[in-house]
Amino acid sequence: MHGWGTNEVMPATEVSKELSGWIASCKLDQIPATVRAEGTRSFINWLGCAVGGSNHAAVGRALAAVRPFSGAPQATVIALGERLDAMHAALINGIGSHVLDYDDTHLNTIIHPAGPVASAALAVAEMNSLSGANLLASIVIGIEVECRIGNAVCPEHYGAGWHVTGTAGVFGAAAAVAHLLHLGHRETNWALGIAATQSSGLQEMFATMTKSFHVGSAAKNGILSALLAKAGFESSERSIEAPRGFAKVLSSKQDFLQITDGLGERWEAARNTYKPFSCGIVLHPTIDACIQIRRQRPISLSDIAAVEVRANPLVLKLAGNPGPENEYQAKLSVFHAAAVALLRGDGSPAAFFDTAVHDPEIATLRNRVRVVSDASLGKAAAEVFVGFADGTKITQSIKFAIGSAERPLTDHELDKKFNGQAEAILGASACARLRDLAWNLESIPDSNILAKVSAQVSKRG
Repeated sequence: MHGWGTNEVMPATEVSKELSGWIASCKLDQIPATVRAEGTRSFINWLGCAVGGSNHAAVGRALAAVRPFSGAPQATVIALGERLDAMHAALINGIGSHVLDYDDTHLNTIIHPAGPVASAALAVAEMNSLSGANLLASIVIGIEVECRIGNAVCPEHYGAGWHVTGTAGVFGAAAAVAHLLHLGHRETNWALGIAATQSSGLQEMFATMTKSFHVGSAAKNGILSALLAKAGFESSERSIEAPRGFAKVLSSKQDFLQITDGLGERWEAARNTYKPFSCGIVLHPTIDACIQIRRQRPISLSDIAAVEVRANPLVLKLAGNPGPENEYQAKLSVFHAAAVALLRGDGSPAAFFDTAVHDPEIATLRNRVRVVSDASLGKAAAEVFVGFADGTKITQSIKFAIGSAERPLTDHELDKKFNGQAEAILGASACARLRDLAWNLESIPDSNILAKVSAQVSKRG
């Protein structure tokens, strides 16, 4: 344990130095087996989301934009088989992994941890033919770094309008790549500094393609940060804690012990969670409740007279759009989430596609949904009341939504989620091969095998 007590202020000059020293020195065998297992689950979830998002319009447009500027082919665009330089491959894979809003969530900060980190780490591991064990260690370390930095500045940082997956994610990506490249203590500190000055992501971009760009950009910039540092490109060595550094410029809260206390002993990477529904996590309790109501009796539009959702005030703040016009807006609409879950029993990506958004019955039911903010309800809780045309009523309360820390997805449920995204794109056989490789990531001798499977299946038919 470190020498700073909970009531003492850690010397501000030590934060970046101590964190970078830990990144540079941490080895896979120092990461507990339970944490490595959660790192593997994070990777599987991320890989499934990247495959699932690979055919999205945002990925195609981004790929078309950067393809003419890509350097030597070093890393694979997942499920498409195209090879770009490592930074651009990480950019595209990061976009694809987040564009369906189906990825992981560190609940304390609302960071989507694996997107920036795994996108960067896999590209660099493929470029250098590194083992799955090296890749796994770097992913766990990167997730740990970004979540600890997020803890130090949130919720005030998020409340100010920053998209913390972008702002903290670039640190995680830089840490993961610095570890993969075996950077020394000082070079790792420079990498964090270069990442800090690229830390960005605005919540104004929510409900647009640019939200997913934050993830890809953090991955790309994390790689660039580590490569510059490896080349001796110097940076501030107090980038996180300095008076004009990351924490004090981008947040009114600076709890530096959240970054350094218990490094290697208390693991934020072990607290990752995985979405069962393809939308903003604040909507998950509402969807869970609506699906449970639907299981109690058959439901059609003509059956429903009224719907009332009671939820934490954050729901209306982040997802209060009553009339979404496209999939991006629907993923942040509690009205759409309730309507589609009641009528279709669905929270998968298809529930938020434009075809669902413009479905006349879903649009009609959205107009019957009333949402009430209730500060007594936790963020993972909701209560849904449905009044039916025949006079019957059903109320369903959710204390902890599926996918929350209290009701985490099982390995079997992660498999089903992976298959649900990947089979339609890769085919059942290739999907199974890729999934099995991911579960055995720690024993893979060369990370290139993941890319090779993806490249082979992309040529199917």
